[in-house]
Amino acid sequence: MNKVAVVIPCRNERAYIEKCVRSVLHSDYPAGLLRILVCDGKSTDGTVEIVQQISKSDPRVELLRNEQQTTPYALNLGIKYAVDCNVHIILGAHAEIAPDYIRLCVENLKNDPSVGCVGGILQNVNEDSTSEMIGKAMSSSFGVGNAHFRTGAKSGYVDTVAFGAYRKEVFEKAGYFDEELTRNQDDEFNYRVTKNGFKILLDPAIRAKYYVRAAFGKLLRQYYQYGFWKVYVNRKHKAVTSYRQLVPPLFVLFMMTAVAIPFVPFYWIVWCGIFFLYLAAAFTAALAQKGRIGEIPGVVFAFMLLHLGYGFGYIRGMVRFILLGMKPQEKHSSTSR
Repeated sequence: MNKVAVVIPCRNERAYIEKCVRSVLHSDYPAGLLRILVCDGKSTDGTVEIVQQISKSDPRVELLRNEQQTTPYALNLGIKYAVDCNVHIILGAHAEIAPDYIRLCVENLKNDPSVGCVGGILQNVNEDSTSEMIGKAMSSSFGVGNAHFRTGAKSGYVDTVAFGAYRKEVFEKAGYFDEELTRNQDDEFNYRVTKNGFKILLDPAIRAKYYVRAAFGKLLRQYYQYGFWKVYVNRKHKAVTSYRQLVPPLFVLFMMTAVAIPFVPFYWIVWCGIFFLYLAAAFTAALAQKGRIGEIPGVVFAFMLLHLGYGFGYIRGMVRFILLGMKPQEKHSSTSR
């Protein structure tokens, strides 16, 4: 059977890291074929001590120090460290995997040699009413497009997955995660995976839980960064990696045309009509999530933050990376997730 390494980037994840690591330890995959590498970005909240304590009782858990404190550096650190493994799974510290997660990933890789990466469906875990509304927005195709690993709307070959399991040959042919990228490193790498002839498979039987960050401000910043970094990925590859990414910036540009209302006769009718259609679609999508009626305005608000954050980030990225030809600065980097 395949030897598997689970690589977990983290920094200051005291509230989640133990649940994450123990979910992997409770896997039904053979214990002797499993390594768990926690790549810590200099945590200061007790995360390191928790991992060290677990490691004392189970040597499958190893702690690596992530000097650069970024997610792609942490991923590459763990993947290169586990040279004896022929399958590598990347996992977020806010996640927990089902007991059969690893086994099902390995079986899918074994059954289809054309597949280079396998992933499953994310189930949001909501810790309060705010995270519940955010989670519903992030589980809707209206909110996140065709991110099927979130919506569960499709199985089979896709363009990206979360917490993928990669066969070793993928890294030998496609390289490693791009350490210039603070966000979108998974999407960018999966783009290279498919460009190098491998398929990416989404199997709905493979399940993981993800603890949603419970703050509208964090959601806005997160999707602003997604949009901003997506442009840099496009510049690197000299291609638009997916056309759905263009919808939020176009929506933001349309919203900005409100400045023309005082100067263009009857334009306010057009603008308000289109915005009303957007709100109607958002309310319909929120209703489809089958939550409480009182949650609907919050879900609609989360939709707007997703779209406006991504759109503004994308537009700023276009100005900085395409029009001005600049590169990211240190201030644009953030620590490991």
